[in-house]
Amino acid sequence: MPVILWLPPLAAFVISFVTSMAGISGAVLLAPFQMSFLGAAGPAVSATSLLFNVIATPGAVYRYFREGRLVFPLAMLLTAGTVPGTLLGVWIRVHWLSDANRFKIFCALLLLYLGIRLLLDKPRENAAPSGSDWVARSGHASWRTLILEFHGARYECKTVAISVVSFAVGILGGAYGIGGGSILAPFLVTIVGLPLYAVSGPTLLATFVTSAVGVAFYGRLNAGPDQQLALLMGAGGVVGMYCGARFQRHVPVRLLQRILGTVLIAVSVSYLSAAWR
Repeated sequence: MPVILWLPPLAAFVISFVTSMAGISGAVLLAPFQMSFLGAAGPAVSATSLLFNVIATPGAVYRYFREGRLVFPLAMLLTAGTVPGTLLGVWIRVHWLSDANRFKIFCALLLLYLGIRLLLDKPRENAAPSGSDWVARSGHASWRTLILEFHGARYECKTVAISVVSFAVGILGGAYGIGGGSILAPFLVTIVGLPLYAVSGPTLLATFVTSAVGVAFYGRLNAGPDQQLALLMGAGGVVGMYCGARFQRHVPVRLLQRILGTVLIAVSVSYLSAAWR
């Protein structure tokens, strides 16, 4: 599609810088960007957003790894649920939801609920941790329970619940091309009760893996991405996400929750508006 060359990288940088601080890839707003500003439509929009995730997320994931916040047991648990869900979501998007109006309304209502809850909920920690406190000093998962120690606190949650939700999120993420991080992050923070600073890295890593699987499956179903557009957006996104991941530790938790909540509500309004036109 014809497009001004500087527009996709600039939009992707700004969006990714903000969203990555809340554990989200920029794809959550780049799908509406493609539809509203570039006039794109159909399953290719979702596939292009997923390819953007593949290009843009490694920088932020690497930054979280360096800071000791890439909690692998949680990341692997999320990935194990989202990958099969993504395959189903891609199939549904191509065969049943190429128009996707009803699905957009359903997803918009879910994102609206989670966004409002994030804006209203109070964070458990009052300030960003520093120094060695950034490191999740222990984290392990069994078939029953995930246990995480972070910033002097111990967190426990049921692995089955996370796996089931991750599968459902994978369906939504595969169909819309958002990779699932935009839904997983608020779920893990508001419902499971995990700290946002520990959640951001694992959700982005899961987003990267599931996005790669989703892109491959879209191609298999002859609904592949716009590779040139994905590369342009990815060029800005990889810088924006790395900078956002690095800057996150200097932002209070409450502000990060407001950013995440505002992003989800903005996406919800965008999807509802598109569905009701």
